[in-house]
Amino acid sequence: MRIQPIRTEAAHEAAVARIRELMGSERGSEGSDELEILVTLVDVYEAMHFPISQPDPVTVIKFQMEQQGLSRKDLEPLIGSRARVSEILTGKRPLTLPMIRRLHHGLRIPVDLLVGTVEAPSRLTRQAHRKGPIPAVRRGRSAAIRQSAR
Repeated sequence: MRIQPIRTEAAHEAAVARIRELMGSERGSEGSDELEILVTLVDVYEAMHFPISQPDPVTVIKFQMEQQGLSRKDLEPLIGSRARVSEILTGKRPLTLPMIRRLHHGLRIPVDLLVGTVEAPSRLTRQAHRKGPIPAVRRGRSAAIRQSAR
C-alpha cells in the first residue's frame, strides 16, 4: 500500500477508483486500513476543491415547506402575519431570534441553517469605523427640551 497526498484531479480520480475496489474489504484487514486512509484524503481534497456553500435561510425554509407540503399560511404561527411571512420569504426582512426559535421547533430546521452566515464588513464599513464615532443624530424639539430640563 503506497499512499500519498492527493494534489491533482488525476490523483483524485485514481484514489476514488481505488476506493471502489476496496469497498468490500474485511474490517481490520490491510485493505480496510487503506480504504479508511484514502477516504480521508479524498474528503480533504474534495472539501478544498469542491466546497459546498451553506444555503441562505429563506431557501432552507422554502425547501422544508415543500418537503412537508406546507403553505405560506402554515408559517403564520411561526413567523407572524401574512405580510410578515411574505416579507421574510421575499428577503425584504431578516429573521428575528424568536422567529428562528419557532421555525427551529416547528419545522425542525437546524438553527445554524436559519441563522445564515455573516458577511465580512466591506472596505467602506471598515474605513468608517476607523474614522471614529458616528455623529449624534439630531433630536426633535421635545427631546431637546427634556434634555435641557435635566
